[in-house]
Amino acid sequence: MAGSSDVPAARSAVRLLAYLAAQPGPVPASAIASSLGLPRSTTYHLLSVLADEGFVTHVAEERRYGLGVATLGLGSAYARQAPMTRLARPVVAHLVETTGENGHLALLNDREVLYLIEQRAAGRPPLVSDVDVRLPAHLTASGRAVLARLPAAQVRAAYPTAGSFSDRTGRGPRSLSELRAVLRETRRRGYAMEDGEVSAGFASVADVVVDHLHRPVAGLALTFRAQDHGSVERDRLARQVARAAETISARLGARGR
Repeated sequence: MAGSSDVPAARSAVRLLAYLAAQPGPVPASAIASSLGLPRSTTYHLLSVLADEGFVTHVAEERRYGLGVATLGLGSAYARQAPMTRLARPVVAHLVETTGENGHLALLNDREVLYLIEQRAAGRPPLVSDVDVRLPAHLTASGRAVLARLPAAQVRAAYPTAGSFSDRTGRGPRSLSELRAVLRETRRRGYAMEDGEVSAGFASVADVVVDHLHRPVAGLALTFRAQDHGSVERDRLARQVARAAETISARLGARGR
């Protein structure tokens, strides 16, 4: 096997991605070059290649660079292979048992959520979500819970045009400005929700799961018949979801959320 010194470009690319992952938002190329001790020409070349492959996003208006949507795919692949599902499954099962509603854990992958866990409550109807099913993130409560914790530039990069917004029931945001309003309301309320935007007659509440670096890694949600729970009851369910999401986050090494 060749030594790592034989592939300095690969090492530099990995260091660059790790540096971007540690930043709170997109940064200028000059800051990347300075922090990593790389020539500017090398930095721009690496950024160009990584952007072409989707691992880096160039926010042209701000002349800054951040992680691209392809890194979300790596995150979901890691979660499928790592113990995250095993760590979360008993917590989701307990949440479902105590609330009597369907629960699920989903990862954000590009503009979709990928369901890792689907726990159905006894006597409750089946849902369109299931393990390995993907749904539009901007329509789901679990997707909104994660999107609300991402930097604004990353959300903007994921939804560049009006065509980025798919539709299922005729409801939900259809532009970036509408999505931003939904995410602002999510942060104000303290949890994410959707009502009839994924399946007519059903609603969901969700909260975010974070890792040891407090990065949003998944959305935990309960889904129920919309007519069964008013606003006060939904708030109560959301508090139970929040406690469960905090427990899963702690199992992933986070201290608080």
